[in-house]
Amino acid sequence: MRKMKLNGFQIKLLMACLMVLDHIAYFIPENWVVIFHVITRVVGVWFAYGAVEGFMYTSNLKKYTMRLFSWAAFMFAGNSLLNLLFKDHGITVHNNIFLTLAIGVLMLAAITKIKNRILGFICSAVLIVIGILIAEGGMVILPFMLITYFTYGKNKYRNIGYLCLSLVLFLMTFVNYGDLLTTITMLGINSDFMFIFVIPFLYMYNGERGSNSKFAKYFFYIFYPAHLWIITTIAYIVSK
Repeated sequence: MRKMKLNGFQIKLLMACLMVLDHIAYFIPENWVVIFHVITRVVGVWFAYGAVEGFMYTSNLKKYTMRLFSWAAFMFAGNSLLNLLFKDHGITVHNNIFLTLAIGVLMLAAITKIKNRILGFICSAVLIVIGILIAEGGMVILPFMLITYFTYGKNKYRNIGYLCLSLVLFLMTFVNYGDLLTTITMLGINSDFMFIFVIPFLYMYNGERGSNSKFAKYFFYIFYPAHLWIITTIAYIVSK
C-alpha cells in the first residue's frame, strides 16, 4: 500500500487546525484542555522545521529574518492592545511564536554566516539564552532548530537528536506527585517533551513546498494572530 505523502502547505493546514485546539481552553472542560495540549505539542516544532527550511533555501535571508521579526512586532502590538482592552476580565493573550522563530533563524545565521566560528557560536549561545527567557516555547523550539539544521537530510541522526531532547525535557518536568492520576495530569500540562510525535509528520512530508500562491505564503502569518485574537475576543464577550 502506498504511503500517504503531503506537501508542506497541506501539513501546514493540518497544523493550523491542531493549533486551534490548543487555544480554545476558555470554552472546553478542563480534562479536554489537557488532552488537546498534549496532542498539539507537534505544532510549534513543525513550524520550526519549516523555518529551518526557510533559512536554508531562502534567496534573501535578511528579508526572511526581517519578515519574521516584523510579524513578531505586529503580534506583540496586537496582543498588548487586547490585553489592555480586556484586562478587567483577566483575559490575556501572550503567544508569539513569530518571535521564537525569528530568534531561531538569527541563531542559525550567527552560526553559519559569521566568519569567526567562535564568535558565531558565542552569539548563537546568547540568542538561545535570550530566546529561552523571553520567547514562547524557546526551550523546545531553539534546540529543535539546531538539531534540525545540523542533521538535515540525515533522518536517523535527526530522530536520535529529537529523542535525546525529548528525554531531557521529560526529566526536567517529571515530578512524582504521589498518585498516578495527578502525576499523569501534570505531565499532560507540562508536556513539551511530547513534541517527539512530530516525527511521523516529518515522514509524511514529501519535501515539496506545495502551493506557491500569496495565500499559501502568508497563510500562517495571518491565521496565527487572527485565530488567537478572535478566540480571545469571543472569550471576553462571553465572560461579560
